[in-house]
Amino acid sequence: MTKQTNTNNKDEGNAEKQTKSPNNKEINFYLIRFRPVGQEFTAKGDIDDFAPKDVAIVQTDHGLEPALIVARSAGESIRGDKVSSSFEIMRKATKEEIIKFEQLPGLEQEAHKVCRERIEGLRLPMSLVRVERFFNGSKLIFYFTADSRVDFRELVKDLVQVFRTRVEMRQIGVRHETQMTGGIGPCGRELCCSSFLQNFESVSIKMAKMQDLPLNPSKISGLCNRLLCCLTYEYEGYRSMKKGMPRIGKWVEFEGTSYRVMRHLPLHGKIAAQSKEGEEITFSEEQWREMGRIHRAASKKQVKKK
Repeated sequence: MTKQTNTNNKDEGNAEKQTKSPNNKEINFYLIRFRPVGQEFTAKGDIDDFAPKDVAIVQTDHGLEPALIVARSAGESIRGDKVSSSFEIMRKATKEEIIKFEQLPGLEQEAHKVCRERIEGLRLPMSLVRVERFFNGSKLIFYFTADSRVDFRELVKDLVQVFRTRVEMRQIGVRHETQMTGGIGPCGRELCCSSFLQNFESVSIKMAKMQDLPLNPSKISGLCNRLLCCLTYEYEGYRSMKKGMPRIGKWVEFEGTSYRVMRHLPLHGKIAAQSKEGEEITFSEEQWREMGRIHRAASKKQVKKK
């Protein structure tokens, strides 16, 4: 997000010049939800008097949709229109639109019930997760999970006859299912995927190893039974801190004594090692880096002799 900074008058003048648009309107940023409970998104608009729980009409990729204002993004207000945001607030919702917006969850629940009954009647091997209805009623999207491809053509025909609108069936994976259903993570907070994550990054067991986490599946897996998304958050930081550290199990020389590296202490920049006699010692970053330089110098000498 773009933040204003208070430096000197010259800097402020330059910043304003760079962000001015022909209409010179002030752009405000808000956190919004398209349903009372669900994922939050950022939207921009030139209306500055929205309060939490107000309803705004937002431009989306499939047309106008109402959204609930959650909060104003902290300190986000600039002049200009060259600002990136997922959605744009067009105006405040009318009373009629607010009433219709409040009815949407009920209509989606009704569609969910009808679809589930049809699935059971047709004995289809699929599990319905969520139903999304466009505000203008032009389309219904049914999200489901299944172990394999499902022939749902008969199901779609039945649903079109009941709701008299376009129907789309979307098969999703377990991560997206968890994102839609929501829940509380092992950290005690709302799941990242259901609150703010927009995309699922690739997560590997290597990330857990880099952060010295226990490789117990119950400790590093989320509600979706996949590796925790939050393993990606600090991975690059740990990888940077551990760069150059001698690997665990390696023997190092210090003041004429050999020590075997037992564990890394990246947050302190240290390593813990143990001698052949069982003596444990902690080496500072300066010490283990010096060991590395000595080892490399010795290796070069051996190569030259050969």
